[in-house]
Amino acid sequence: MTAHIEILNVSKRYGALTVLDGLSLSIKANEFMVFLGPSGCGKSTLLRMIAGLESVDEGTISINGQRIDTLPPGKRDIAMVFQSYALYPHMTVADNMAFGLRNINMPADVISARVAEAARMLEITHLLERKPGQLSGGQRQRVAIGRAIVKEPKAFLFDEPLSNLDAALRVRTRVELAQLRNRVRSTMVFVTHDQIEAMTLADRIVVMNNRKIEQIGTPMEIYSQPASRFVATFVGSPTMNFLRVSLSNQNGFARATLPDGTELQTSIPLESIDGSEHSIGIRAEAIKRANGAAATTTGKVDVVERLGDRTLLYTRLREGSIIVAEDIGNSRVAIGDEIALSLDGMRAHLFDSSGRAWHNQEASHG
Repeated sequence: MTAHIEILNVSKRYGALTVLDGLSLSIKANEFMVFLGPSGCGKSTLLRMIAGLESVDEGTISINGQRIDTLPPGKRDIAMVFQSYALYPHMTVADNMAFGLRNINMPADVISARVAEAARMLEITHLLERKPGQLSGGQRQRVAIGRAIVKEPKAFLFDEPLSNLDAALRVRTRVELAQLRNRVRSTMVFVTHDQIEAMTLADRIVVMNNRKIEQIGTPMEIYSQPASRFVATFVGSPTMNFLRVSLSNQNGFARATLPDGTELQTSIPLESIDGSEHSIGIRAEAIKRANGAAATTTGKVDVVERLGDRTLLYTRLREGSIIVAEDIGNSRVAIGDEIALSLDGMRAHLFDSSGRAWHNQEASHG
């Protein structure tokens, strides 16, 4: 049985400091939900409230219709994987994985079967007789995940489980987690500040900032149609380009005039846009080095960032604004070159002074 988790109007305070403020969220059964946000946004606190490691000051948390925020952690049928592995150094891998089950007096044959099955899923069967000190960081993390799997809980909670691993191992373990997600059909909630982890693993992402939820959506919804300037800035590498613009009406749609005088046609209905101050947001892949008639504007290259499959050109426009554009992997462009750029207004976003996003009609397909 898996968990449908319902969080309703939840708040958390530490004295005068409010950490979460009236937050509501529904996590579907068998969903892999990722809480994404910067340090201090409240994502780990929310995870710990689901686990029962933090109390709920206001609101309720329910699993499959039963309220759990009043229950002790051990009664919630949830398993948590922490940032630190917290393995017993004197025990073998098998004993570490079995420890929690022995504490509740589960029959030995059931424990052995569950440990063997979890080890098979995680491909650590050959490590069962080793001690944690004989394992790599990635292997220790898999043991910690195995310790959670053997409990056969309704939901798994992961609190930044990859943050202690080096860069190469993080990539490998992230792939392993994605594969594990297909083998273990269960509700999983995963906390991270790493957008690549979120985009790779999530069915849906909850982007959190400053005690509240900024946006909930699939990875590509979050990327293609960010609800706010914060989301647009936090998700995507390089970050979205932003330029102050003035707007005019072109057949009912917004036409943006950039700081250098360039005009860019969008497909955003003008009548839907509030406010008097606006910025345009456009990702690097929607700004290409151009030739001749395809050019929208021109600029001088300040920095060339070669990434192998593509090249990023940090380009200074005539009035001094810098935007990041994309070129082919073996680009011949050098620092100081004057280049022409083509900006795709159909893939642009508009943001008002409050940071709210106004999307074009084709953003989700771009």
